[in-house]
Amino acid sequence: MRYPADIPRDTEKIQMSYKSRKLKRINTNNMPGAIRALGNLKYRIILEGILVGLLVGVVISLFRYSLSQLDVLRNVIVGLTDAESGSPLAWFAGHQWAGLVILGVFAFLVSYFVFKEPYISGSGIPQVKGELMGRIHTNWLRVLSLKFFGGIMAIGSGLALGREGPSIQLGGMVGKGFSRLSGRLKSEERMLISAGSGAGLAAAFGAPLAGVVFVLEELRKDFDPKVLLSTMAASVTSEYVASFVFGLDPVFTVFALSKPTLNDYWMILILGVLLGAIGVLYNRSIALSQDLQGKIKPAWLKALIACIMVVVMAKLYPVCLGSGHSLVEQTGFGLYSAGTIVLLLIVRFVYSVYSFGTGAPGGIFLPLLVLGALAGGAFTSVVSPLVGLPVGNEAFYVVLGMAGLFAAIVRAPLTGIILISEMTGTLSSLLPLSLVALISYLTAEVLGGEPVYDQLLDRILSKR
Repeated sequence: MRYPADIPRDTEKIQMSYKSRKLKRINTNNMPGAIRALGNLKYRIILEGILVGLLVGVVISLFRYSLSQLDVLRNVIVGLTDAESGSPLAWFAGHQWAGLVILGVFAFLVSYFVFKEPYISGSGIPQVKGELMGRIHTNWLRVLSLKFFGGIMAIGSGLALGREGPSIQLGGMVGKGFSRLSGRLKSEERMLISAGSGAGLAAAFGAPLAGVVFVLEELRKDFDPKVLLSTMAASVTSEYVASFVFGLDPVFTVFALSKPTLNDYWMILILGVLLGAIGVLYNRSIALSQDLQGKIKPAWLKALIACIMVVVMAKLYPVCLGSGHSLVEQTGFGLYSAGTIVLLLIVRFVYSVYSFGTGAPGGIFLPLLVLGALAGGAFTSVVSPLVGLPVGNEAFYVVLGMAGLFAAIVRAPLTGIILISEMTGTLSSLLPLSLVALISYLTAEVLGGEPVYDQLLDRILSKR
């Protein structure tokens, strides 16, 4: 087509259009190669996920094993009070000052670790979220090492903290280290951090599917097929490694669940509302505890108070020490009366809020599940006799309580449903679990509560 001489031609646009058409022809002609490259990328992502999962499985297995050994030592120290028990540790345990010295050493070491690396404080999940958002940048090796030993000492000393938060952060740092040592791009590094985090949760609780869902629902809050593939590969691999050490049994002993009829589902609705309110109260209490304990200076004074609190709990309510794993099973088996469960719920709530407020490396996943189990057990123990329902159904409401309180506090209902199903080894209660999680989630939203990890991340970023 010929152009009149008086009409200027935009030669730059014409050239760009020509280049664009040429590029399209090249891409079209090379389509089989592009498809092969895409397929190879998926294989590489899965392979990297497997390698990260293998490393995370080893790290978290060592972490869990160390915690189990410290739990045994702490229980011996608390349980033995005289030298006539025949135990080799009896003499040591009979001297209260010796246990206090150990607690003091642990407390001051943990305080020093947090001083050297503030990003190991608390759960670690908000730090991982900040890392994925590009708002937080950590030294992966320093966080990995100090979180590992600090978490063992803080949780093993008897504070009401869980292993899942540290496990997720440890897994994320393993993924970041793998990325840095292999020279990956920043976008791929975030994918590997996500995969390592999911693998950490999978190995900590024997819940590979929950690890994948937690990454998508809470850490990333989006669905990326590449992240799904890498996280699934990492989670399955890490759980496979952990199974060699801890076996294939679920975290909680399988209860004989006696489910109510559909006519009794009104109790589940009421329980969901109560759990939603408890979740909002818990999150706000966490913030208050952090504010109050943040004013305690110097750091050694806060560590000393923590030691005293552990000693007091060891004397008054030793069953409430540590993560509280045994409380879930004992409540589910109906070993406590209604009054005892209510008392334990109150004591454990206060101690859990205090423990997390110290800033020691430790999570709130397992402590909040324990609170949910106690809340569910207390609910059915009090309400069932009042409305003429048969007693002995604690196990079912313990499971519901864990799922509902998780949804209210974390605001990740799908993760809570899958996590509880995997931890109890049963998928037969998905309908009531979904109902209680939905009701507790909506209740927390209506009451204006903020999701706990968003709340904690905002606090971290505000101090920078």
